[in-house]
Amino acid sequence: MEDREAEGREYLVQHKIPELLHNLSALLLYHRPERPREFLISTLEKIKLAKMTGIDYPYLLDESNLATMFEMLDVAGKGYITVPQYKGALESLGLSIQDEDYKDTDLISANVFKENVMKKFAELWAAFAS
Repeated sequence: MEDREAEGREYLVQHKIPELLHNLSALLLYHRPERPREFLISTLEKIKLAKMTGIDYPYLLDESNLATMFEMLDVAGKGYITVPQYKGALESLGLSIQDEDYKDTDLISANVFKENVMKKFAELWAAFAS
């Protein structure tokens, strides 16, 4: 029985099902559609189409949301945040920080922040569509 459970967990991890369900749940809570099942089906179809075309992944945050998030992190209004702040923001959004090559002393501008977050969201959705 334990082998079967371990195989099941490995299958879910291999296909990134927990991450997919987490992100779909976040989209549901953000949008709160009247017809959640249809919304989920539509979202999965958008992911599949975006994977084929490379455009229009469903995003939880748009550019204005990311600008607001950046402003909240940049409390001094200097136009940049630190790498630890940046990595913390990525983690709070459920995005990976493993491939980040920044040194802790580097500074992240608002444009770099927004571009990187959107790119990571696209990579996340693309991983689910495979």
